[in-house]
Amino acid sequence: MTGTGRDRSAPRGDVWTDADELRAAVGRLVRSVRQVDGFPANQAAVLGWVARDGALSIAELARREQVRHQSMARTVGLLQDAGLISVDAHPQDRRQVVVTATPAGRECLKRDRTARAAALVGAIERALPLAERSRVGAATELLNLLADAVEA
Repeated sequence: MTGTGRDRSAPRGDVWTDADELRAAVGRLVRSVRQVDGFPANQAAVLGWVARDGALSIAELARREQVRHQSMARTVGLLQDAGLISVDAHPQDRRQVVVTATPAGRECLKRDRTARAAALVGAIERALPLAERSRVGAATELLNLLADAVEA
Protein backbone atom coordinates (compact mmCIF):
# COMPACT_ATOMS: atom_id res chain seq x y z
CA MET A 1 0.00 0.00 0.00
CA THR A 2 1.10 3.58 -0.63
CA GLY A 3 0.19 6.94 0.89
CA THR A 4 -2.89 6.89 -1.35
CA GLY A 5 -4.04 3.55 0.02
CA ARG A 6 -3.65 1.71 -3.29
CA ASP A 7 -2.33 -1.83 -3.19
CA ARG A 8 0.73 -1.65 -5.48
CA SER A 9 0.63 -5.41 -6.03
CA ALA A 10 -2.78 -5.02 -7.74
CA PRO A 11 -2.82 -5.20 -11.55
CA ARG A 12 -2.10 -1.87 -13.24
CA GLY A 13 -3.27 -0.46 -16.50
CA ASP A 14 -6.04 1.98 -15.74
CA VAL A 15 -4.44 5.15 -17.07
CA TRP A 16 -7.12 7.34 -15.41
CA THR A 17 -6.39 5.86 -11.99
CA ASP A 18 -2.65 6.14 -12.55
CA ALA A 19 -2.98 9.76 -13.70
CA ASP A 20 -5.10 10.69 -10.69
CA GLU A 21 -2.69 9.01 -8.29
CA LEU A 22 0.26 10.71 -9.99
CA ARG A 23 -1.45 14.09 -9.62
CA ALA A 24 -2.14 13.42 -5.94
CA ALA A 25 1.38 12.12 -5.25
CA VAL A 26 3.09 15.06 -6.98
CA GLY A 27 0.86 17.51 -5.12
CA ARG A 28 1.57 15.80 -1.80
CA LEU A 29 5.31 15.80 -2.48
CA VAL A 30 5.32 19.49 -3.43
CA ARG A 31 3.32 20.42 -0.30
CA SER A 32 5.64 18.34 1.89
CA VAL A 33 8.81 19.86 0.46
CA ARG A 34 7.41 23.39 0.65
CA GLN A 35 7.13 23.07 4.42
CA VAL A 36 10.80 24.05 4.61
CA ASP A 37 10.22 27.30 2.67
CA GLY A 38 11.07 30.55 4.38
CA PHE A 39 8.01 32.36 3.01
CA PRO A 40 4.55 31.61 1.56
CA ALA A 41 4.19 29.67 -1.69
CA ASN A 42 2.65 32.60 -3.60
CA GLN A 43 5.60 34.83 -2.72
CA ALA A 44 8.09 32.08 -3.56
CA ALA A 45 6.40 31.63 -6.95
CA VAL A 46 6.60 35.34 -7.79
CA LEU A 47 10.22 35.54 -6.72
CA GLY A 48 10.94 32.43 -8.80
CA TRP A 49 9.32 33.94 -11.91
CA VAL A 50 11.31 37.18 -11.78
CA ALA A 51 14.56 35.42 -10.85
CA ARG A 52 14.21 33.04 -13.82
CA ASP A 53 12.64 35.31 -16.44
CA GLY A 54 13.89 38.77 -15.51
CA ALA A 55 11.77 41.90 -15.28
CA LEU A 56 8.02 41.23 -15.46
CA SER A 57 5.00 43.45 -15.07
CA ILE A 58 2.52 42.93 -12.28
CA ALA A 59 -0.09 42.11 -14.93
CA GLU A 60 2.13 39.37 -16.38
CA LEU A 61 2.83 37.93 -12.94
CA ALA A 62 -0.90 37.93 -12.19
CA ARG A 63 -1.58 36.13 -15.46
CA ARG A 64 1.08 33.50 -14.76
CA GLU A 65 -0.19 32.88 -11.23
CA GLN A 66 -3.84 33.10 -12.32
CA VAL A 67 -4.76 35.73 -9.75
CA ARG A 68 -6.26 39.20 -9.93
CA HIS A 69 -3.98 42.18 -10.52
CA GLN A 70 -4.89 43.54 -7.09
CA SER A 71 -3.84 40.29 -5.37
CA MET A 72 -0.55 40.26 -7.25
CA ALA A 73 0.10 43.90 -6.38
CA ARG A 74 -0.31 42.96 -2.70
CA THR A 75 2.13 40.05 -3.04
CA VAL A 76 4.62 42.25 -4.89
CA GLY A 77 4.30 44.87 -2.14
CA LEU A 78 5.12 42.32 0.55
CA LEU A 79 8.18 41.12 -1.35
CA GLN A 80 9.27 44.71 -1.99
CA ASP A 81 8.88 45.58 1.71
CA ALA A 82 11.08 42.58 2.54
CA GLY A 83 13.74 43.82 0.09
CA LEU A 84 13.46 40.72 -2.10
CA ILE A 85 12.28 42.46 -5.26
CA SER A 86 12.46 45.93 -6.74
CA VAL A 87 9.68 47.70 -8.58
CA ASP A 88 10.68 50.24 -11.22
CA ALA A 89 9.03 52.17 -14.01
CA HIS A 90 8.65 50.23 -17.25
CA PRO A 91 11.30 51.49 -19.71
CA GLN A 92 8.83 51.94 -22.61
CA ASP A 93 5.54 52.57 -20.79
CA ARG A 94 5.81 54.80 -17.73
CA ARG A 95 2.23 53.85 -16.72
CA GLN A 96 3.45 50.34 -15.91
CA VAL A 97 6.02 48.99 -13.51
CA VAL A 98 8.37 46.05 -13.81
CA VAL A 99 9.35 43.74 -11.02
CA THR A 100 12.87 42.32 -10.68
CA ALA A 101 14.60 40.18 -8.07
CA THR A 102 17.14 41.90 -5.83
CA PRO A 103 20.39 40.20 -4.84
CA ALA A 104 18.80 39.50 -1.44
CA GLY A 105 15.80 37.96 -3.21
CA ARG A 106 18.00 35.73 -5.34
CA GLU A 107 19.90 34.62 -2.23
CA CYS A 108 16.66 33.90 -0.37
CA LEU A 109 15.37 31.87 -3.31
CA LYS A 110 18.67 29.98 -3.49
CA ARG A 111 18.44 29.15 0.24
CA ASP A 112 14.86 27.91 -0.11
CA ARG A 113 15.72 25.78 -3.16
CA THR A 114 18.69 24.29 -1.31
CA ALA A 115 16.47 23.53 1.69
CA ARG A 116 13.89 21.86 -0.58
CA ALA A 117 16.59 19.78 -2.28
CA ALA A 118 17.99 18.81 1.14
CA ALA A 119 14.51 17.71 2.23
CA LEU A 120 14.25 15.52 -0.87
CA VAL A 121 17.74 14.08 -0.38
CA GLY A 122 16.83 13.18 3.19
CA ALA A 123 13.60 11.55 2.06
CA ILE A 124 15.37 9.59 -0.68
CA GLU A 125 18.02 8.37 1.75
CA ARG A 126 15.43 7.39 4.39
CA ALA A 127 12.79 5.89 2.15
CA LEU A 128 14.63 4.23 -0.71
CA PRO A 129 17.08 1.34 -0.54
CA LEU A 130 20.27 1.89 -2.52
CA ALA A 131 19.00 -0.29 -5.37
CA GLU A 132 15.90 1.90 -5.76
CA ARG A 133 17.62 5.29 -5.67
CA SER A 134 18.75 5.07 -9.28
CA ARG A 135 15.09 5.06 -10.31
CA VAL A 136 14.68 8.65 -9.09
CA GLY A 137 16.52 9.98 -12.14
CA ALA A 138 14.35 7.94 -14.48
CA ALA A 139 11.22 9.13 -12.69
CA THR A 140 12.40 12.73 -13.04
CA GLU A 141 12.83 12.26 -16.79
CA LEU A 142 9.29 10.86 -17.04
CA LEU A 143 7.85 13.74 -15.02
CA ASN A 144 9.60 16.25 -17.29
CA LEU A 145 8.23 14.48 -20.39
CA LEU A 146 4.73 14.61 -18.93
CA ALA A 147 5.12 18.30 -18.02
CA ASP A 148 6.24 19.05 -21.59
CA ALA A 149 3.23 17.15 -22.98
CA VAL A 150 0.77 18.97 -20.72
CA GLU A 151 2.26 22.33 -21.69
CA ALA A 152 2.19 21.53 -25.42
